[in-house]
Amino acid sequence: MKDTDYNASLGHAPATAWHVNAQQVDMTRTPPPPRRVAIQAEPQHIVVDANKTAIVVIDMQNDFCHPDGWLAHIGVDVSGPRQAIEPLADLLPVLRTAEVPVVWVNWGNRLDRRNISAALLHVYNPDGQSVGLGDAVPASGAPVLERDSWGAATVDELVAAPGDIHVDKYRMSGFWDNELDSVLKNAGITTLLFAGVNSDQCVLHTLADANFLGYDCVLVDDCATTASPEFCREATRYNVKQIFGFVAHSADVRAGFAQSSGESQ
Repeated sequence: MKDTDYNASLGHAPATAWHVNAQQVDMTRTPPPPRRVAIQAEPQHIVVDANKTAIVVIDMQNDFCHPDGWLAHIGVDVSGPRQAIEPLADLLPVLRTAEVPVVWVNWGNRLDRRNISAALLHVYNPDGQSVGLGDAVPASGAPVLERDSWGAATVDELVAAPGDIHVDKYRMSGFWDNELDSVLKNAGITTLLFAGVNSDQCVLHTLADANFLGYDCVLVDDCATTASPEFCREATRYNVKQIFGFVAHSADVRAGFAQSSGESQ
């Protein structure tokens, strides 16, 4: 039976979809031919399939990156996290042109915080009297990292496109207690580029879990920044290269994907 004999395709990507009609279901899931993209990286250069690659952008939110956000309120210098904004703004349009999914993974608490443990609440409110998850930040009045609040919104400099994917997270790892893994698997994704803040915390923990789940992992170095001391960022680079995957600069990622889509850098 030919593909043209089927009434519908059920699924989100050719690599994972069924073709169906009243008499038959074709479960062969025939993927498109690979689109090979060469990227200079460490500790080795890599070749990825653009059809199976997505970028995961973690926590580029007002509460982490804006001068009126939560981190700034508690005395953290947000100039470090903000360093990821410009290279991401340059990289994301190139990836979208190459039809690489952009997945925004933002911390977004439930309003009642019922899925947040005491231990996690303690991290951000150790004395019980500080501004922690769900509490209002004085400068903005917004509850800290609450879903749909100003604090949980992506910074204005990074505008999501209509086809981008949005997933809320509630832990340091973006793969815990949510749908990120199933969203990526249903899209046929096997390779993940990682960006966002903080590189040594939520980015690293999400990347590590991705490695444990069998994804190929690439840290986009200048698009993954932190408010932590520089030695934390160096340790993150070291561990990614030593254990979890590869580290690449956004210029090299742009060059590879721009060439694959026939564009200049």
